[in-house]
Amino acid sequence: MAKGLGDKLVVAISSRALFDLSESHQVYESEGVEAYRQYQIAREDDVLLQGDAFALVKKLLALNNDSDSAPVEVILVSRNSADTGLRVFNSIQHYGLGISRAAFVGGRSPYPYLKAFNCHLFLSTHIDDVRSALEAGFAAATILSGGTRREASGELRFAFDGDAVLFSDASERVYQQGGLEAFQTHERESARQPLGGGPFKPFLAALNRVQQAFPQESCPIRTALVTARSAPAHERVIRTLREWDIRLDESLFLGGLDKAAFLEAFAADVFFDDQAGHCEKAREVVATGHVPHGVSNEKQTAG
Repeated sequence: MAKGLGDKLVVAISSRALFDLSESHQVYESEGVEAYRQYQIAREDDVLLQGDAFALVKKLLALNNDSDSAPVEVILVSRNSADTGLRVFNSIQHYGLGISRAAFVGGRSPYPYLKAFNCHLFLSTHIDDVRSALEAGFAAATILSGGTRREASGELRFAFDGDAVLFSDASERVYQQGGLEAFQTHERESARQPLGGGPFKPFLAALNRVQQAFPQESCPIRTALVTARSAPAHERVIRTLREWDIRLDESLFLGGLDKAAFLEAFAADVFFDDQAGHCEKAREVVATGHVPHGVSNEKQTAG
């Protein structure tokens, strides 16, 4: 019996992010827990349709086929009980997904188990669970519906926003309070001072370790920074990544241009951003995870 997951990249996924549970969730919302339980038991042999994060999970697990070390572990963490979760596991087996570990928490938030599993990333459709995970120090995002799925490609491509995602939101606070000129002046003066890490820094570092297990010219993972920053605010980002010793394959400094077209050009499998407006546009072309963290989301909550 395995005692731990070692140096694996560990991704936790909720059942509603992995599969389309919209019909059964409607039963839960309108008729309650017991009706939901009976609905799922009666249909536990009916295969669930793929959810918004299914293609991403399938590609993550496929990395284990390209390496002797099986560097990725995907774990199901669900508000279902084991009773109602049987349909989910039956669907996992139907699709041949290499997911064998799960936490079914019977209606409660599963985020306390992220630490026990040593998770690097948590994907869910339940925003309160995502916020709790972020507050506990984990990279987490709410998967939005509607994104294009690039399942046919053998390469797995991650795109990240900068401030409040890979980096802290300290610079974004300067922008929010003083505007673009104050932001650019601050970043120019702080160019040699590394940015603080954001909630996705540990996940990017873990992803980078997986990349290093493959030859760079044939690595099946590709990463990109897609940020509204532009010169002169680019220098601090570059120096920060050097300080962290973390590689990004591509860096796009867009100076406020719409990110969607560039995400499509990069052919991203998933994009993580803290700003809801950016996510709404991005979800039209890519599976998108909203990261409800930082000053932009504080304003949204307060409003």
